[in-house]
Amino acid sequence: MTFSGSCHCGKVTFSVSGEIPAEAMSCNCSHCRRKGFLLAFVPHEALTIGSGADDLVEYRFNRHVIGHQFCPTCGVEAFARGEGPDGAKMAAINLRCVPDADLDALTVKKIDGANF
Repeated sequence: MTFSGSCHCGKVTFSVSGEIPAEAMSCNCSHCRRKGFLLAFVPHEALTIGSGADDLVEYRFNRHVIGHQFCPTCGVEAFARGEGPDGAKMAAINLRCVPDADLDALTVKKIDGANF
């Protein structure tokens, strides 16, 4: 099974191998709090960018371990790329950018990223 999503304007599209996660993370760090992300982490190879890959702009902050990828046209960050604590490459999918995700049905795990 595969699910897909996009930025707001549709310039950046992506798909993820697997089912839409039932759980998401809500982080209170200075970045996630401002943007209201609901993130689900998947292996890096599960993410495929359909369009807009060459247009993505990257933002890194704090320890610079996560490359936040956003569309330069609409400013929406549909996903980020980085490494997990074990060093494995991963992607963080913003489930708010997945139209088929039932956001009200998600189990949301609150993360205290402000105190990492």
